[in-house]
Amino acid sequence: MNSFRCAVFLRAITVGTLALLVAVLTGDPAFGAPQEAAGDYRTLPFVSSRVVMWVVAELHLMFAAFVLAVPMFALIIEYIGYKTGDKRFDELAHDFTKLLSVSFSFTATLGALLTFLLIVLYPTLSQYLVKIFSWTFLPYVLLFFLEAIFLYSYYYGWGKFSPRVHLFLGLMLNIVGTAIMFIANAWLTFMNTPNGIDELGNLTSIWDAINNYIWMPINIHRLIANMAFGGAIGAAYGAYKFLGARTMEEKAHYDWMGYIGNFIAICALLPLPFAGYWLGVEIYAYDQSLGITLMGGTFSWLFIIQAVLIGNLFLAANYYLWLSMGRIEGAERYRKFIKYLLAVITLCFIVWATPHSLVATVEEARAMGGSHHPILNVLGVMSAKNTAVNLLILTTYVSFLLYRRANKQATVSWAKAGNLVQFGIFAVVVIFVVFLGVYGYFVDAQTRIGLSQPQVISVLFAMVAVTVIDIFLFRGAEKRGEIAWGTIPKRAQYSLFFLAITFAWLMGLMGYVRAGMRQHWHVYGVIRDTSVDAFTPTLGYAGLIVSITVIIFFLFIAIVFFLSGLSGRKKWVPKIAEA
Repeated sequence: MNSFRCAVFLRAITVGTLALLVAVLTGDPAFGAPQEAAGDYRTLPFVSSRVVMWVVAELHLMFAAFVLAVPMFALIIEYIGYKTGDKRFDELAHDFTKLLSVSFSFTATLGALLTFLLIVLYPTLSQYLVKIFSWTFLPYVLLFFLEAIFLYSYYYGWGKFSPRVHLFLGLMLNIVGTAIMFIANAWLTFMNTPNGIDELGNLTSIWDAINNYIWMPINIHRLIANMAFGGAIGAAYGAYKFLGARTMEEKAHYDWMGYIGNFIAICALLPLPFAGYWLGVEIYAYDQSLGITLMGGTFSWLFIIQAVLIGNLFLAANYYLWLSMGRIEGAERYRKFIKYLLAVITLCFIVWATPHSLVATVEEARAMGGSHHPILNVLGVMSAKNTAVNLLILTTYVSFLLYRRANKQATVSWAKAGNLVQFGIFAVVVIFVVFLGVYGYFVDAQTRIGLSQPQVISVLFAMVAVTVIDIFLFRGAEKRGEIAWGTIPKRAQYSLFFLAITFAWLMGLMGYVRAGMRQHWHVYGVIRDTSVDAFTPTLGYAGLIVSITVIIFFLFIAIVFFLSGLSGRKKWVPKIAEA
Protein backbone atom coordinates (compact mmCIF):
# COMPACT_ATOMS: atom_id res chain seq x y z
CA MET A 1 0.00 0.00 0.00
CA ASN A 2 2.82 2.39 0.88
CA SER A 3 4.69 1.76 -2.38
CA PHE A 4 1.45 2.25 -4.29
CA ARG A 5 0.94 5.70 -2.73
CA CYS A 6 4.51 6.70 -3.55
CA ALA A 7 4.05 5.44 -7.10
CA VAL A 8 0.88 7.49 -7.53
CA PHE A 9 2.62 10.60 -6.28
CA LEU A 10 5.76 10.13 -8.39
CA ARG A 11 3.64 9.43 -11.46
CA ALA A 12 1.76 12.67 -10.90
CA ILE A 13 5.00 14.60 -10.52
CA THR A 14 6.35 13.02 -13.69
CA VAL A 15 3.24 13.99 -15.66
CA GLY A 16 3.49 17.58 -14.41
CA THR A 17 7.20 17.78 -15.18
CA LEU A 18 6.76 16.41 -18.70
CA ALA A 19 3.89 18.80 -19.33
CA LEU A 20 6.02 21.78 -18.36
CA LEU A 21 8.88 20.47 -20.48
CA VAL A 22 6.58 20.17 -23.50
CA ALA A 23 5.45 23.76 -22.96
CA VAL A 24 9.05 24.98 -22.86
CA LEU A 25 10.05 23.09 -25.99
CA THR A 26 7.00 24.18 -27.98
CA GLY A 27 6.97 27.78 -26.75
CA ASP A 28 6.75 30.60 -29.26
CA PRO A 29 10.24 32.16 -29.58
CA ALA A 30 8.86 35.58 -30.53
CA PHE A 31 9.39 38.46 -28.13
CA GLY A 32 6.59 40.23 -26.32
CA ALA A 33 3.33 39.00 -24.91
CA PRO A 34 1.41 36.85 -27.41
CA GLN A 35 -2.21 37.78 -27.99
CA GLU A 36 -4.79 35.05 -27.89
CA ALA A 37 -6.86 34.54 -31.01
CA ALA A 38 -10.08 32.59 -31.26
CA GLY A 39 -8.24 29.66 -32.87
CA ASP A 40 -5.73 29.45 -30.01
CA TYR A 41 -8.27 27.89 -27.68
CA ARG A 42 -9.33 24.27 -27.52
CA THR A 43 -12.72 23.21 -26.27
CA LEU A 44 -14.15 20.15 -24.57
CA PRO A 45 -17.40 18.45 -25.57
CA PHE A 46 -20.52 19.09 -23.48
CA VAL A 47 -18.83 21.35 -20.93
CA SER A 48 -17.06 24.72 -20.89
CA SER A 49 -13.26 24.56 -20.83
CA ARG A 50 -13.18 27.31 -18.23
CA VAL A 51 -15.56 25.43 -15.93
CA VAL A 52 -13.33 22.35 -16.06
CA MET A 53 -10.25 24.46 -15.31
CA TRP A 54 -12.16 26.23 -12.55
CA VAL A 55 -13.24 23.04 -10.78
CA VAL A 56 -9.89 21.27 -11.09
CA ALA A 57 -7.94 24.37 -9.96
CA GLU A 58 -10.20 24.86 -6.92
CA LEU A 59 -10.00 21.21 -5.92
CA HIS A 60 -6.22 21.31 -6.22
CA LEU A 61 -6.10 24.49 -4.13
CA MET A 62 -8.28 23.01 -1.38
CA PHE A 63 -6.23 19.84 -1.10
CA ALA A 64 -2.97 21.80 -1.29
CA ALA A 65 -4.16 24.09 1.52
CA PHE A 66 -4.99 21.09 3.66
CA VAL A 67 -1.73 19.27 2.92
CA LEU A 68 0.31 22.38 3.71
CA ALA A 69 -1.57 23.20 6.93
CA VAL A 70 -1.67 19.81 8.66
CA PRO A 71 2.14 19.43 8.99
CA MET A 72 2.29 22.90 10.57
CA PHE A 73 0.05 22.23 13.52
CA ALA A 74 1.03 18.53 13.70
CA LEU A 75 4.63 19.63 14.25
CA ILE A 76 3.59 22.11 16.94
CA ILE A 77 1.46 19.49 18.73
CA GLU A 78 4.27 16.91 18.51
CA TYR A 79 6.75 19.44 19.92
CA ILE A 80 4.42 20.17 22.85
CA GLY A 81 4.26 16.44 23.54
CA TYR A 82 8.06 16.17 23.32
CA LYS A 83 8.64 19.04 25.77
CA THR A 84 5.94 18.01 28.24
CA GLY A 85 6.39 14.26 27.95
CA ASP A 86 2.63 13.87 27.44
CA LYS A 87 2.09 11.00 24.98
CA ARG A 88 -1.43 12.19 24.22
CA PHE A 89 -0.05 15.05 22.13
CA ASP A 90 2.18 12.68 20.18
CA GLU A 91 -0.79 10.43 19.44
CA LEU A 92 -2.91 13.41 18.43
CA ALA A 93 -0.24 14.70 16.03
CA HIS A 94 0.01 11.21 14.54
CA ASP A 95 -3.77 11.10 14.09
CA PHE A 96 -3.68 14.36 12.15
CA THR A 97 -0.88 13.18 9.88
CA LYS A 98 -2.83 10.03 9.01
CA LEU A 99 -4.86 12.29 6.76
CA LEU A 100 -1.81 13.39 4.77
CA SER A 101 -0.81 10.30 2.83
CA VAL A 102 -3.95 9.93 0.70
CA SER A 103 -4.52 13.71 0.55
CA PHE A 104 -1.01 14.22 -0.84
CA SER A 105 -1.74 11.83 -3.70
CA PHE A 106 -4.97 13.69 -4.48
CA THR A 107 -3.09 17.01 -4.45
CA ALA A 108 -0.36 15.84 -6.81
CA THR A 109 -2.78 14.16 -9.21
CA LEU A 110 -5.03 17.24 -9.39
CA GLY A 111 -1.94 19.45 -9.89
CA ALA A 112 -0.76 17.34 -12.80
CA LEU A 113 -4.27 17.38 -14.32
CA LEU A 114 -4.45 21.16 -13.93
CA THR A 115 -1.10 21.62 -15.68
CA PHE A 116 -2.16 19.31 -18.52
CA LEU A 117 -5.49 21.14 -19.00
CA LEU A 118 -3.81 24.56 -18.97
CA ILE A 119 -1.37 23.55 -21.69
CA VAL A 120 -3.99 21.80 -23.83
CA LEU A 121 -6.86 24.28 -23.49
CA TYR A 122 -4.92 27.57 -23.19
CA PRO A 123 -1.65 27.00 -25.10
CA THR A 124 -0.76 30.65 -25.78
CA LEU A 125 -1.23 31.68 -22.16
CA SER A 126 0.77 28.64 -21.02
CA GLN A 127 3.65 29.50 -23.34
CA TYR A 128 3.79 33.08 -22.08
CA LEU A 129 3.79 32.05 -18.41
CA VAL A 130 6.53 29.52 -19.17
CA LYS A 131 8.64 32.28 -20.75
CA ILE A 132 8.23 34.51 -17.72
CA PHE A 133 8.69 31.89 -14.98
CA SER A 134 10.79 29.17 -16.65
CA TRP A 135 13.56 29.64 -14.07
CA THR A 136 11.16 28.75 -11.25
CA PHE A 137 10.01 25.39 -12.65
CA LEU A 138 13.15 23.36 -11.86
CA PRO A 139 13.31 24.39 -8.18
CA TYR A 140 9.53 23.89 -7.97
CA VAL A 141 9.76 20.27 -9.16
CA LEU A 142 12.83 19.57 -7.01
CA LEU A 143 10.98 20.93 -3.98
CA PHE A 144 8.09 18.60 -4.79
CA PHE A 145 10.42 15.60 -4.68
CA LEU A 146 11.88 16.84 -1.39
CA GLU A 147 8.39 17.30 0.02
CA ALA A 148 7.52 13.71 -0.92
CA ILE A 149 10.67 12.44 0.81
CA PHE A 150 10.12 14.47 3.98
CA LEU A 151 6.39 13.75 4.14
CA TYR A 152 6.65 9.98 3.84
CA SER A 153 9.70 9.91 6.14
CA TYR A 154 7.81 12.01 8.68
CA TYR A 155 4.67 9.88 8.56
CA TYR A 156 6.09 6.37 8.26
CA GLY A 157 9.03 7.19 10.54
CA TRP A 158 6.76 7.90 13.49
CA GLY A 159 8.21 6.10 16.49
CA LYS A 160 11.11 4.74 14.43
CA PHE A 161 13.35 7.83 14.56
CA SER A 162 14.52 9.63 17.65
CA PRO A 163 12.21 12.52 18.66
CA ARG A 164 14.71 15.17 17.57
CA VAL A 165 15.27 13.59 14.15
CA HIS A 166 11.53 13.21 13.66
CA LEU A 167 10.89 16.85 14.62
CA PHE A 168 13.62 17.89 12.16
CA LEU A 169 11.84 15.95 9.38
CA GLY A 170 8.60 17.74 10.26
CA LEU A 171 10.32 21.11 10.24
CA MET A 172 11.87 20.47 6.82
CA LEU A 173 8.51 19.28 5.50
CA ASN A 174 6.95 22.60 6.52
CA ILE A 175 9.79 24.70 5.08
CA VAL A 176 9.69 22.88 1.74
CA GLY A 177 5.88 23.00 1.56
CA THR A 178 5.84 26.73 2.27
CA ALA A 179 8.48 27.33 -0.42
CA ILE A 180 6.35 25.42 -2.95
CA MET A 181 3.35 27.59 -2.09
CA PHE A 182 5.40 30.79 -2.44
CA ILE A 183 6.56 29.81 -5.95
CA ALA A 184 3.05 28.82 -7.11
CA ASN A 185 1.64 32.05 -5.68
CA ALA A 186 4.05 34.04 -7.84
CA TRP A 187 2.48 32.57 -10.99
CA LEU A 188 -1.12 33.28 -10.06
CA THR A 189 -0.51 36.75 -8.56
CA PHE A 190 1.42 37.80 -11.67
CA MET A 191 -1.76 37.25 -13.67
CA ASN A 192 -3.56 39.82 -11.50
CA THR A 193 -0.80 42.37 -10.91
CA PRO A 194 1.89 41.73 -13.55
CA ASN A 195 5.26 43.27 -12.77
CA GLY A 196 8.83 42.99 -14.03
CA ILE A 197 7.87 43.34 -17.70
CA ASP A 198 8.05 46.14 -20.25
CA GLU A 199 5.16 47.67 -22.20
CA LEU A 200 5.35 44.84 -24.76
CA GLY A 201 5.20 42.14 -22.11
CA ASN A 202 8.89 41.18 -22.27
CA LEU A 203 10.49 40.04 -19.03
CA THR A 204 12.82 42.64 -17.52
CA SER A 205 13.29 41.20 -14.01
CA ILE A 206 12.34 37.72 -12.83
CA TRP A 207 12.45 38.87 -9.19
CA ASP A 208 10.08 41.78 -9.89
CA ALA A 209 7.73 39.38 -11.68
CA ILE A 210 7.74 37.12 -8.62
CA ASN A 211 7.61 39.93 -6.07
CA ASN A 212 4.63 41.68 -7.65
CA TYR A 213 2.21 43.86 -5.70
CA ILE A 214 0.08 41.12 -4.17
CA TRP A 215 2.60 38.25 -3.95
CA MET A 216 3.55 38.72 -0.30
CA PRO A 217 -0.01 39.63 0.85
CA ILE A 218 -1.27 36.45 -0.83
CA ASN A 219 1.52 34.42 0.79
CA ILE A 220 0.62 35.66 4.27
CA HIS A 221 -3.12 35.46 3.64
CA ARG A 222 -2.86 31.88 2.38
CA LEU A 223 -0.59 30.75 5.21
CA ILE A 224 -3.18 31.92 7.73
CA ALA A 225 -6.15 30.69 5.66
CA ASN A 226 -4.52 27.29 5.17
CA MET A 227 -4.13 26.93 8.94
CA ALA A 228 -7.79 27.83 9.45
CA PHE A 229 -8.97 25.49 6.69
CA GLY A 230 -6.70 22.63 7.74
CA GLY A 231 -7.78 22.99 11.36
CA ALA A 232 -11.44 22.91 10.32
CA ILE A 233 -10.98 19.75 8.24
CA GLY A 234 -9.00 18.16 11.08
CA ALA A 235 -11.80 19.06 13.49
CA ALA A 236 -14.35 17.54 11.09
CA TYR A 237 -12.29 14.34 11.06
CA GLY A 238 -12.37 14.32 14.87
CA ALA A 239 -16.15 14.81 14.74
CA TYR A 240 -16.49 11.98 12.20
CA LYS A 241 -14.49 9.62 14.40
CA PHE A 242 -16.33 10.79 17.55
CA LEU A 243 -19.73 9.96 16.07
CA GLY A 244 -18.51 6.49 15.10
CA ALA A 245 -16.69 5.77 18.37
CA ARG A 246 -17.91 2.82 20.40
CA THR A 247 -16.02 3.28 23.65
CA MET A 248 -15.82 6.21 26.04
CA GLU A 249 -12.03 6.24 25.64
CA GLU A 250 -12.33 6.72 21.87
CA LYS A 251 -14.96 9.41 22.32
CA ALA A 252 -12.74 11.28 24.77
CA HIS A 253 -9.78 11.16 22.37
CA TYR A 254 -11.72 12.34 19.33
CA ASP A 255 -13.60 14.94 21.34
CA TRP A 256 -10.20 16.38 22.25
CA MET A 257 -9.07 16.12 18.63
CA GLY A 258 -12.13 18.05 17.44
CA TYR A 259 -11.52 20.72 20.07
CA ILE A 260 -7.85 21.15 19.07
CA GLY A 261 -8.78 21.36 15.37
CA ASN A 262 -11.43 23.97 16.10
CA PHE A 263 -9.01 25.90 18.33
CA ILE A 264 -6.45 26.02 15.50
CA ALA A 265 -9.09 27.05 12.95
CA ILE A 266 -10.44 29.93 15.03
CA CYS A 267 -7.01 31.13 16.17
CA ALA A 268 -6.13 31.45 12.47
CA LEU A 269 -9.52 32.97 11.61
CA LEU A 270 -9.09 35.87 14.04
CA PRO A 271 -6.19 37.59 12.17
CA LEU A 272 -7.41 36.51 8.71
CA PRO A 273 -9.55 39.64 8.04
CA PHE A 274 -6.48 41.79 8.74
CA ALA A 275 -4.45 39.88 6.14
CA GLY A 276 -7.34 40.26 3.69
CA TYR A 277 -7.36 44.00 4.31
CA TRP A 278 -3.64 44.21 3.45
CA LEU A 279 -4.32 42.29 0.24
CA GLY A 280 -7.11 44.71 -0.70
CA VAL A 281 -4.88 47.73 -0.04
CA GLU A 282 -2.19 46.36 -2.38
CA ILE A 283 -4.77 45.70 -5.11
CA TYR A 284 -5.89 49.34 -4.90
CA ALA A 285 -2.25 50.47 -4.90
CA TYR A 286 -1.57 48.58 -8.14
CA ASP A 287 -4.66 49.70 -10.03
CA GLN A 288 -7.64 51.54 -8.57
CA SER A 289 -9.95 50.18 -11.26
CA LEU A 290 -9.19 46.64 -10.03
CA GLY A 291 -10.02 47.70 -6.48
CA ILE A 292 -13.24 49.40 -7.53
CA THR A 293 -14.29 46.32 -9.52
CA LEU A 294 -13.49 44.18 -6.50
CA MET A 295 -15.21 46.13 -3.72
CA GLY A 296 -17.61 48.57 -5.34
CA GLY A 297 -18.50 47.11 -8.70
CA THR A 298 -19.11 43.66 -10.14
CA PHE A 299 -18.23 41.73 -7.00
CA SER A 300 -19.58 44.04 -4.33
CA TRP A 301 -22.57 41.82 -3.57
CA LEU A 302 -20.34 38.79 -3.24
CA PHE A 303 -18.69 40.47 -0.28
CA ILE A 304 -22.11 40.57 1.39
CA ILE A 305 -22.22 36.78 0.97
CA GLN A 306 -18.66 36.63 2.30
CA ALA A 307 -19.78 38.62 5.35
CA VAL A 308 -22.65 36.19 5.95
CA LEU A 309 -20.34 33.18 5.66
CA ILE A 310 -17.67 34.64 7.96
CA GLY A 311 -20.38 35.68 10.40
CA ASN A 312 -21.62 32.08 10.39
CA LEU A 313 -18.07 30.90 11.08
CA PHE A 314 -17.89 33.12 14.15
CA LEU A 315 -21.34 32.03 15.32
CA ALA A 316 -20.57 28.31 14.88
CA ALA A 317 -17.17 28.61 16.55
CA ASN A 318 -18.63 30.38 19.56
CA TYR A 319 -21.52 27.93 19.71
CA TYR A 320 -19.05 25.03 19.82
CA LEU A 321 -17.10 26.72 22.62
CA TRP A 322 -20.25 27.36 24.63
CA LEU A 323 -21.31 23.72 24.27
CA SER A 324 -17.77 22.65 25.20
CA MET A 325 -18.06 24.52 28.49
CA GLY A 326 -20.84 22.08 29.44
CA ARG A 327 -18.28 19.28 29.94
CA ILE A 328 -16.15 21.38 32.32
CA GLU A 329 -16.83 21.39 36.04
CA GLY A 330 -16.85 24.95 37.35
CA ALA A 331 -17.88 26.54 34.05
CA GLU A 332 -21.39 27.22 35.34
CA ARG A 333 -20.31 30.61 36.73
CA TYR A 334 -19.52 31.86 33.21
CA ARG A 335 -22.65 30.63 31.43
CA LYS A 336 -24.56 33.77 32.41
CA PHE A 337 -22.29 35.77 30.11
CA ILE A 338 -23.12 33.70 27.02
CA LYS A 339 -26.37 35.56 26.31
CA TYR A 340 -24.49 38.87 26.25
CA LEU A 341 -21.78 37.48 23.97
CA LEU A 342 -24.46 36.10 21.66
CA ALA A 343 -26.20 39.50 21.56
CA VAL A 344 -22.97 41.27 20.58
CA ILE A 345 -22.12 38.67 17.94
CA THR A 346 -25.62 38.84 16.47
CA LEU A 347 -25.61 42.64 16.34
CA CYS A 348 -22.16 42.74 14.72
CA PHE A 349 -23.22 40.01 12.28
CA ILE A 350 -26.26 42.06 11.23
CA VAL A 351 -24.19 45.22 10.72
CA TRP A 352 -21.48 43.40 8.79
CA ALA A 353 -23.99 41.75 6.45
CA THR A 354 -25.96 44.93 5.71
CA PRO A 355 -25.42 46.07 2.10
CA HIS A 356 -24.88 49.71 1.18
CA SER A 357 -27.37 49.60 -1.69
CA LEU A 358 -30.35 47.31 -2.14
CA VAL A 359 -31.68 45.40 -5.11
CA ALA A 360 -35.23 46.70 -5.21
CA THR A 361 -38.19 47.06 -7.54
CA VAL A 362 -39.12 50.48 -8.90
CA GLU A 363 -41.91 50.80 -6.32
CA GLU A 364 -39.58 49.86 -3.47
CA ALA A 365 -36.91 52.29 -4.65
CA ARG A 366 -39.47 55.09 -4.80
CA ALA A 367 -40.70 54.28 -1.31
CA MET A 368 -37.13 54.42 0.01
CA GLY A 369 -36.28 57.54 -1.95
CA GLY A 370 -33.52 55.81 -3.93
CA SER A 371 -31.45 52.63 -3.95
CA HIS A 372 -30.14 53.39 -0.45
CA HIS A 373 -32.27 52.65 2.58
CA PRO A 374 -32.78 55.90 4.56
CA ILE A 375 -31.80 54.27 7.89
CA LEU A 376 -29.78 51.12 7.11
CA ASN A 377 -27.71 52.99 4.53
CA VAL A 378 -25.27 54.13 7.23
CA LEU A 379 -24.52 50.49 8.18
CA GLY A 380 -23.41 49.57 4.66
CA VAL A 381 -20.18 51.57 4.59
CA MET A 382 -16.72 50.44 5.68
CA SER A 383 -16.71 52.46 8.92
CA ALA A 384 -19.55 50.34 10.28
CA LYS A 385 -18.25 47.07 8.87
CA ASN A 386 -14.69 47.52 10.16
CA THR A 387 -16.09 48.28 13.60
CA ALA A 388 -18.38 45.24 13.48
CA VAL A 389 -15.66 42.76 12.44
CA ASN A 390 -13.24 44.03 15.11
CA LEU A 391 -15.91 43.62 17.79
CA LEU A 392 -16.71 40.14 16.42
CA ILE A 393 -13.06 39.16 16.80
CA LEU A 394 -12.88 40.54 20.34
CA THR A 395 -16.09 38.76 21.37
CA THR A 396 -14.84 35.42 20.03
CA TYR A 397 -11.60 35.96 21.90
CA VAL A 398 -13.59 36.52 25.12
CA SER A 399 -15.34 33.16 24.54
CA PHE A 400 -11.93 31.48 24.31
CA LEU A 401 -10.84 33.29 27.46
CA LEU A 402 -13.88 32.10 29.40
CA TYR A 403 -13.35 28.54 28.18
CA ARG A 404 -9.68 28.64 29.18
CA ARG A 405 -10.40 29.70 32.76
CA ALA A 406 -13.65 27.71 33.13
CA ASN A 407 -12.29 25.20 35.68
CA LYS A 408 -9.54 27.35 37.17
CA GLN A 409 -9.38 29.66 40.15
CA ALA A 410 -6.55 32.19 40.24
CA THR A 411 -4.53 31.99 43.46
CA VAL A 412 -2.02 34.80 42.94
CA SER A 413 -2.24 37.74 45.36
CA TRP A 414 -2.97 40.21 42.58
CA ALA A 415 -5.82 38.19 41.01
CA LYS A 416 -8.48 40.87 41.55
CA ALA A 417 -6.24 43.63 40.19
CA GLY A 418 -5.32 41.45 37.20
CA ASN A 419 -8.97 40.87 36.32
CA LEU A 420 -9.67 44.59 36.59
CA VAL A 421 -6.73 45.43 34.31
CA GLN A 422 -7.96 42.88 31.72
CA PHE A 423 -11.48 44.30 31.88
CA GLY A 424 -10.07 47.82 31.57
CA ILE A 425 -8.09 46.89 28.46
CA PHE A 426 -11.20 45.42 26.84
CA ALA A 427 -13.32 48.45 27.77
CA VAL A 428 -10.80 51.01 26.47
CA VAL A 429 -10.25 49.13 23.20
CA VAL A 430 -13.98 48.67 22.56
CA ILE A 431 -14.64 52.37 23.18
CA PHE A 432 -11.69 53.29 20.94
CA VAL A 433 -12.83 51.01 18.10
CA VAL A 434 -16.41 52.31 18.25
CA PHE A 435 -15.19 55.91 18.40
CA LEU A 436 -13.05 55.49 15.28
CA GLY A 437 -15.99 53.82 13.52
CA VAL A 438 -18.28 56.77 14.27
CA TYR A 439 -15.56 59.32 13.52
CA GLY A 440 -15.15 57.76 10.07
CA TYR A 441 -18.49 59.23 9.03
CA PHE A 442 -17.18 62.78 9.45
CA VAL A 443 -13.90 62.57 7.49
CA ASP A 444 -12.91 62.13 3.86
CA ALA A 445 -12.57 58.68 2.25
CA GLN A 446 -8.77 58.53 2.45
CA THR A 447 -8.76 59.33 6.17
CA ARG A 448 -11.61 56.87 6.74
CA ILE A 449 -9.61 54.05 5.15
CA GLY A 450 -6.61 54.94 7.30
CA LEU A 451 -8.68 54.69 10.49
CA SER A 452 -8.95 50.92 10.06
CA GLN A 453 -5.26 50.54 10.88
CA PRO A 454 -5.47 51.85 14.49
CA GLN A 455 -8.61 49.74 14.94
CA VAL A 456 -6.70 46.61 13.92
CA ILE A 457 -3.65 47.51 16.04
CA SER A 458 -5.76 48.17 19.12
CA VAL A 459 -7.61 44.85 18.81
CA LEU A 460 -4.35 42.93 18.35
CA PHE A 461 -2.90 44.78 21.36
CA ALA A 462 -5.91 43.83 23.49
CA MET A 463 -5.64 40.12 22.61
CA VAL A 464 -1.87 39.96 23.17
CA ALA A 465 -1.89 42.00 26.39
CA VAL A 466 -4.83 40.13 27.94
CA THR A 467 -3.30 36.75 26.99
CA VAL A 468 0.03 37.63 28.62
CA ILE A 469 -1.73 38.78 31.81
CA ASP A 470 -3.90 35.65 31.79
CA ILE A 471 -0.90 33.32 31.55
CA PHE A 472 0.68 34.81 34.68
CA LEU A 473 -2.69 35.24 36.39
CA PHE A 474 -3.53 31.52 36.21
CA ARG A 475 -0.04 30.15 36.72
CA GLY A 476 -0.37 27.56 39.48
CA ALA A 477 -4.14 28.10 39.55
CA GLU A 478 -6.42 25.91 41.66
CA LYS A 479 -8.57 23.46 39.70
CA ARG A 480 -12.30 23.71 40.34
CA GLY A 481 -13.12 20.58 38.38
CA GLU A 482 -12.10 18.21 35.60
CA ILE A 483 -12.87 18.23 31.88
CA ALA A 484 -15.12 15.27 31.06
CA TRP A 485 -13.85 14.63 27.54
CA GLY A 486 -16.25 12.63 25.41
CA THR A 487 -19.43 13.92 27.05
CA ILE A 488 -19.99 16.81 24.65
CA PRO A 489 -23.38 16.74 22.84
CA LYS A 490 -23.48 15.36 19.31
CA ARG A 491 -24.79 18.66 17.97
CA ALA A 492 -21.37 20.15 18.77
CA GLN A 493 -19.84 17.71 16.24
CA TYR A 494 -22.32 18.86 13.60
CA SER A 495 -21.14 22.43 14.17
CA LEU A 496 -17.60 21.24 13.33
CA PHE A 497 -18.88 19.80 10.04
CA PHE A 498 -20.62 23.11 9.40
CA LEU A 499 -17.36 24.99 10.01
CA ALA A 500 -15.42 22.81 7.55
CA ILE A 501 -18.06 23.15 4.81
CA THR A 502 -18.35 26.91 5.31
CA PHE A 503 -14.57 27.35 5.14
CA ALA A 504 -14.45 25.36 1.89
CA TRP A 505 -17.31 27.32 0.33
CA LEU A 506 -15.73 30.60 1.38
CA MET A 507 -12.41 29.56 -0.18
CA GLY A 508 -14.18 28.71 -3.42
CA LEU A 509 -16.00 32.05 -3.61
CA MET A 510 -12.84 34.03 -2.83
CA GLY A 511 -10.99 32.11 -5.55
CA TYR A 512 -13.71 33.18 -7.97
CA VAL A 513 -13.24 36.81 -6.92
CA ARG A 514 -9.45 36.71 -7.27
CA ALA A 515 -9.60 35.32 -10.80
CA GLY A 516 -12.77 37.13 -11.84
CA MET A 517 -11.59 40.66 -11.05
CA ARG A 518 -9.30 40.43 -14.11
CA GLN A 519 -12.53 40.26 -16.14
CA HIS A 520 -11.58 39.80 -19.84
CA TRP A 521 -7.84 39.43 -19.24
CA HIS A 522 -5.76 36.29 -18.74
CA VAL A 523 -2.86 38.45 -17.56
CA TYR A 524 -4.28 41.82 -16.53
CA GLY A 525 -3.47 44.46 -19.13
CA VAL A 526 -1.13 42.12 -21.02
CA ILE A 527 -2.97 39.13 -22.55
CA ARG A 528 -6.63 39.55 -23.37
CA ASP A 529 -9.08 36.69 -23.12
CA THR A 530 -10.77 36.31 -26.53
CA SER A 531 -12.38 32.92 -25.91
CA VAL A 532 -16.10 32.25 -25.89
CA ASP A 533 -15.84 32.20 -22.09
CA ALA A 534 -14.52 35.77 -21.90
CA PHE A 535 -17.27 37.06 -19.63
CA THR A 536 -17.58 37.61 -15.90
CA PRO A 537 -19.75 34.83 -14.45
CA THR A 538 -22.81 35.99 -12.56
CA LEU A 539 -22.92 35.47 -8.83
CA GLY A 540 -25.57 32.76 -9.18
CA TYR A 541 -23.55 30.93 -11.83
CA ALA A 542 -20.38 31.18 -9.72
CA GLY A 543 -22.26 30.00 -6.64
CA LEU A 544 -23.45 26.92 -8.53
CA ILE A 545 -19.95 26.01 -9.77
CA VAL A 546 -18.40 26.60 -6.35
CA SER A 547 -21.10 24.53 -4.64
CA ILE A 548 -20.53 21.62 -7.05
CA THR A 549 -16.78 21.91 -6.40
CA VAL A 550 -17.29 21.84 -2.63
CA ILE A 551 -19.49 18.74 -2.93
CA ILE A 552 -16.82 16.97 -5.01
CA PHE A 553 -14.14 18.02 -2.52
CA PHE A 554 -16.03 16.57 0.43
CA LEU A 555 -16.69 13.36 -1.49
CA PHE A 556 -12.93 13.08 -1.89
CA ILE A 557 -12.43 14.02 1.78
CA ALA A 558 -14.88 11.27 2.76
CA ILE A 559 -12.61 8.82 0.90
CA VAL A 560 -9.61 10.27 2.75
CA PHE A 561 -11.39 9.88 6.10
CA PHE A 562 -12.37 6.29 5.29
CA LEU A 563 -8.91 5.21 4.10
CA SER A 564 -7.21 7.00 7.01
CA GLY A 565 -9.50 5.19 9.43
CA LEU A 566 -8.47 1.80 8.06
CA SER A 567 -5.00 2.14 9.59
CA GLY A 568 -6.49 2.20 13.08
CA ARG A 569 -8.71 -0.84 12.66
CA LYS A 570 -7.82 -4.26 13.96
CA LYS A 571 -7.14 -7.01 11.47
CA TRP A 572 -10.00 -9.41 10.88
CA VAL A 573 -9.25 -12.86 12.21
CA PRO A 574 -11.62 -15.64 11.14
CA LYS A 575 -13.12 -17.75 13.89
CA ILE A 576 -12.00 -21.35 14.05
CA ALA A 577 -14.93 -23.70 13.81
CA GLU A 578 -15.43 -25.84 16.87
CA ALA A 579 -14.71 -29.52 16.43
